[in-house]
Amino acid sequence: MNLSKQITLVTGGSNGIGKQLAAQLVAKGAKVYITGRDEARLQSAVAETGAKGILADVSRAEDVDRTISEILADNGRLDILVNNAGFGAGWAELGDLNMDDMLKVYQTNVFGAAMMGQAAANVFKNQKSGNIVNIGSTASVKGYAKGSIYASSKFALRGLSQCWQADLRPYNVRVMHVNPSEVTTAFGKTDGISRPEASNKLRPKEIADVIVAHLEMDDRGFVPEVTIWATNPF
Repeated sequence: MNLSKQITLVTGGSNGIGKQLAAQLVAKGAKVYITGRDEARLQSAVAETGAKGILADVSRAEDVDRTISEILADNGRLDILVNNAGFGAGWAELGDLNMDDMLKVYQTNVFGAAMMGQAAANVFKNQKSGNIVNIGSTASVKGYAKGSIYASSKFALRGLSQCWQADLRPYNVRVMHVNPSEVTTAFGKTDGISRPEASNKLRPKEIADVIVAHLEMDDRGFVPEVTIWATNPF
């Protein structure tokens, strides 16, 4: 795929992987929209990346519909959806899990991604073309202590990716699942400020590089799942 002029939506694009990916796609000539829940951070990301901002929360069905409708009204089509919005909370061992934490995480990481994927898929099926990139985690392939809520949400997203691959291949729609390991982002922080880079940790750039490379593969093929590890994080 030649990314020039491709209409692209990156959810959770205010910082971290989403912001970096938006910047790299814009540099490739794509027309990129990013969503975010915090208006100040969203507008800052718009200024940094050259993307167009849509204030929206993917956990809200009305925001999902409004986002897709706005993009279609502007362009008449959508070419790429990157389901990047997500967060972690409720780190606890079994026996101390909190249902409210589980619902909040699932509302964004699973239900929001599913509804955004469905809205995009309805466009892609009519077009007979499209791309969905779901940002998973190494937590979607291996659980860990106190990770019941977050890891299970990413396992669920991985399952969605596999189902969508089967659903959408007959429509020439590619669905890719990307599993970053530890990345120096604002993940798990409440202030939205990314952690400083560390020489032995992944940066958002490594994840964006992989996504861009996979999207640029000729449309006749796709990589269904890829995991990106830091070479020596210890």
